[in-house]
Amino acid sequence: MKPKSSAHYQREYRQRLREQGLVKKEVWILPKHSKLLLQYEKLLRLPGEVEMTKGEVFMQELHAWTTATLYAALQESDLFSEQRRASVELIDGVEPALHIVMKEYGDLPVFLTVVGEQIIVESLLWSVSEVKDTAAFNEMVLRTHKYFPLSTISLDNLGAEGDYYHMFGALSSASALQNIIFEIEVLASNVIQATEAYAEHLLN
Repeated sequence: MKPKSSAHYQREYRQRLREQGLVKKEVWILPKHSKLLLQYEKLLRLPGEVEMTKGEVFMQELHAWTTATLYAALQESDLFSEQRRASVELIDGVEPALHIVMKEYGDLPVFLTVVGEQIIVESLLWSVSEVKDTAAFNEMVLRTHKYFPLSTISLDNLGAEGDYYHMFGALSSASALQNIIFEIEVLASNVIQATEAYAEHLLN
C-alpha cells in the first residue's frame, strides 16, 4: 500500500476540527506574539465561555511558569490539594525541581523541572544492569515507545549510580496548568504500562 502524504493527514486534521464545531479565522500579528496566539487558540478551542474581560484568570494560563510559581499553583489543584491522590514537594537548588509522589500509582516518584521555555516531567524506569540484553531491549524500545502517548524513553548517566532508563514528557513553560497536570498523570500511567510491557526484558 502506498504511504499517504502529509497533505492527507492535514485534511483529516482539519476535518476533525470542523466536526468539533470549530471554524478557521485568519489573523495578522507581530512575529513576537506567535506563542501568545497559540496559547489563546488552545483556550478558545475549549468548550464553555472564556472570560476575556477578566484578564487575571485568562492571562494566568498564558504566562511562563517558573518552578516556584508552578509549585504554588499545583498545590491548589484537585490532584494535590488533599494529598490523597498525589503530593508535591519543592526541592531548592541551583536548578529547583518538584518531587511528586503519585499515590494512585503505588507512590511512584515523578520529577518536574522548568528549564527555559520547557517543562520536563520524568520518572526513573530501571538501571541498565537490570536489563537482560541491552541491545535487544534498546531495539524494542525504539520500535514501541511511540505507543506511550506524550512520553518517550531516554538513557541517562547518574554518575556513580551508572546508566538508567527514564521516561519523560516535555511541554512549553507557558502551558495551561490543566495541560501540565494531564502530562503528569499520563506520564505516571505510561511508566506503569511500560514496566508491564517490557517485563520480559528485565532480570527478576
